[in-house]
Amino acid sequence: MTAGGFSSKRLARVRELLDLQVESGRVPGVVAVLARHGEVHIHATGRLAFEGAGSTTPMAGDTICRMGSMSKPIVAACAMTLVEDCTLRLDDPVDDLVPELADMTVLADPDGPRADTVAARRPITLRDLLTGTLGTGMVPAEPGTVPVADALNALELGNPPPDEWIRRLGALPLVHQPGERWMYDIAADVTGVLIARATGKSFEDALHERICDPLGMKDTSFSVRGEGLGRLATAYERDNAADGEPVVEDAPDGQWSRPPAFESGGGGLVSTADDYLAFASALLAGGTHHGERVLSRPAVTLMTSDHLTPAQKAVSGFWPGYFDSIGWGFGMSVRTRRTHLGPSSGSYGWPGFYGTAWYNDPAEDMTAIFVMQRAHAGDQRLPMWHDFWTAAYQAIDD
Repeated sequence: MTAGGFSSKRLARVRELLDLQVESGRVPGVVAVLARHGEVHIHATGRLAFEGAGSTTPMAGDTICRMGSMSKPIVAACAMTLVEDCTLRLDDPVDDLVPELADMTVLADPDGPRADTVAARRPITLRDLLTGTLGTGMVPAEPGTVPVADALNALELGNPPPDEWIRRLGALPLVHQPGERWMYDIAADVTGVLIARATGKSFEDALHERICDPLGMKDTSFSVRGEGLGRLATAYERDNAADGEPVVEDAPDGQWSRPPAFESGGGGLVSTADDYLAFASALLAGGTHHGERVLSRPAVTLMTSDHLTPAQKAVSGFWPGYFDSIGWGFGMSVRTRRTHLGPSSGSYGWPGFYGTAWYNDPAEDMTAIFVMQRAHAGDQRLPMWHDFWTAAYQAIDD
């Protein structure tokens, strides 16, 4: 028996894997969404927390979770609405709206002293921000070993407001020349500052007006207030305490229970599986959702195409060979070849720090979303993710 292009019998394997995550004590609860050919299958198991009020509240499609880096694709989509109404242009310098990043200097040696710099060969553009090639970003290094890495890690100390955050960033040299290589994370935060200044609104207001409200994403925001706090899942640390008890990383009354001074496009959004499905479905449908056009089909195609050159891929990534089978679109990865029983070539999406992941697969007319709340659990190298994607794809039946 099939259901929306899935085998009902084989979908049981997905449920079994999710149940195992809860039964093993790894997470208190998890939600999966598989959608294909207009049919949506949601499996939620477990509770919002191991302890407290959340321990009696079942996980559901409207459970609010910290999305981490799954914020980035939504931010990129918002930026593209500004391109479409000609407020911004992809290849114009961002200097007019973000003068803090004008006339940048670049480290002569990425691992060397911050004072040893050369001039940037060209300005930073919106295209650089969306493709992560502006010249700065996450620098994996042990504290005290790479001067610029320590400075970049200190950008968010004290939760500065946007103008102060971008001032701090502009006072640092770029790590590489604009367009030279892909670097992770900071580009999306800069994009948020750019969107706010281009619209004359707060970043959150612009995001709601242009993306969330048209798609009915009522629980997607930078904080949770009111009745929503009762639906906010607890986030846990990567490891348990010495006695085996789960360690809370962020509780419902923690960081996301109040508006932040800096609305982080790189990882600050909370959302739900239901809300994210609305966003994913709009992209898969070429920019529309329930008759509402949010983006043009050409804009979606641009967002979900690989923009990295072979030269950029050769020197970029989290580890050697990282870009062998994926590329980077606007705010998300794009699979360039299928290597496992999982997303096919042309699939696009991205995971998040707290154990969230999303991919659209146009070739299969399929959306898959997984949501849990454990620090570092979004790492797609973890065995559980290989199993999740295998289970999702083995259930295809047509």
